[in-house]
Amino acid sequence: MPSQKILEQKQTVVANLAEKMKNAAAGVLVKYEGITVADDTALRAALRKAGVVYSVMKNTLTGKACDLAGYGDMKQYLNGMTAIAVSETDPLAPAKVLKEYADKIECFEIKAGFVDGALLDVAGVEALAAVPSKEVLIAKMMGSLMSPLYGLAYVCQAKIDKEGGETA
Repeated sequence: MPSQKILEQKQTVVANLAEKMKNAAAGVLVKYEGITVADDTALRAALRKAGVVYSVMKNTLTGKACDLAGYGDMKQYLNGMTAIAVSETDPLAPAKVLKEYADKIECFEIKAGFVDGALLDVAGVEALAAVPSKEVLIAKMMGSLMSPLYGLAYVCQAKIDKEGGETA
């Protein structure tokens, strides 16, 4: 039987993870097994750079945090060695970074995820990872808006040049 102090520590860990999950824009569960120390160090550095909190803890504690956060359906993916990556601000960051590493490292697998309160399976997380970044989407939209304006400007300039040539 665990002591009261250990139970309180576990409850604090669960409450902290549940709070991170509630406040998160997105999160991803991964199979954390067989990864080398060098790959793990690189992965954690990339996640930190992207503003993602990455945790490895017992599945029972993660499951309790999932229940508290309203993601009880994610408990079905909590088998084997599991890690969770959570981002409060960028819904694409955890999926993008972890997908990149899952493609590089054979034993590293995406299990599931969530975004804006909805549970995602592996295909959903991979689709989320494929979405271009906010900056790229803004640039594409601006390009789409600017293209017709450039066309209009060229037509107007051609009309001016044509009329200017006839009066001279």
